[in-house]
Amino acid sequence: MSSTSATLRRVAMRRPGALLSADHERWHYVKPVNADALSKQYDRFVELVEATGTEIVWFPETDDDLADSVFTYDPSFVVPGGAVVLRPGKPLRAGEADLHAAFYAAEGIPLLGRIEAPGTFEGGDSFWLDDTTLAVGRGFRTNQSGIDQMAVIVEPLGVSLEVYDLPYHLGPDACLHLMSVVSALDADLALVHLPLMPTALYQRMIEMGYTLLEAPAEEFDASLGLNLNVLATGPREVIAIEGFPITLQLMRDAGCAVSTFFADELCIPCEGGPTCLTRPLLRV
Repeated sequence: MSSTSATLRRVAMRRPGALLSADHERWHYVKPVNADALSKQYDRFVELVEATGTEIVWFPETDDDLADSVFTYDPSFVVPGGAVVLRPGKPLRAGEADLHAAFYAAEGIPLLGRIEAPGTFEGGDSFWLDDTTLAVGRGFRTNQSGIDQMAVIVEPLGVSLEVYDLPYHLGPDACLHLMSVVSALDADLALVHLPLMPTALYQRMIEMGYTLLEAPAEEFDASLGLNLNVLATGPREVIAIEGFPITLQLMRDAGCAVSTFFADELCIPCEGGPTCLTRPLLRV
């Protein structure tokens, strides 16, 4: 798999478990969890994914304290021929790497490598620029050691990495991924937050022929950045968070079919949006 926007056929997801009783201060959530409302919003998101025809493969529901494990995008990454288990930069997420390794073993998906200490690398810091190039954000969640290890793992596959530095923004405790500021909607279309987008990446994407849709700063701030967190289920077919009308209209005006769900309990307080809730396994 070497696309962030091709038609999604198979995806790995994990239902909220420890998240429902998580200490919001410990996990850096902006408010206490409303378990009932969060669960209903998650169920609605699942309905939208299923409506696309995508097969959901569920992670096992085990008794652990991994509140963030519902956000399956970050602890692993799927490349042509198999998966790479990553090493989250948020210390409380460290146990998710073993969870993903066990998942791939159970599903018979080849494990091509694993990021080891002192390296860190989170899935949200990488997306496919084209079918042989991964854009990678270097910041608080993904460091140079992790990037170097990832480059070695994917090089035999003919895949190269282009690295872009992320800004300090809200600091080391906040979640700012590369995909917090760039969300691919098609092979030549992306939703972006220009004030935080690396200049070199902006220039590179324009050079490659991308059209960049500039989401409004006021909706980025109001959503804590999650108006930009959009799951492409196919070229110009997306699932997005309800409540940010200018961002949604931008995508629709660009020819995107947009499905929405309310996520003021599931996503916005917990620093993870529609993309984060999935680990794509197959796109065609």
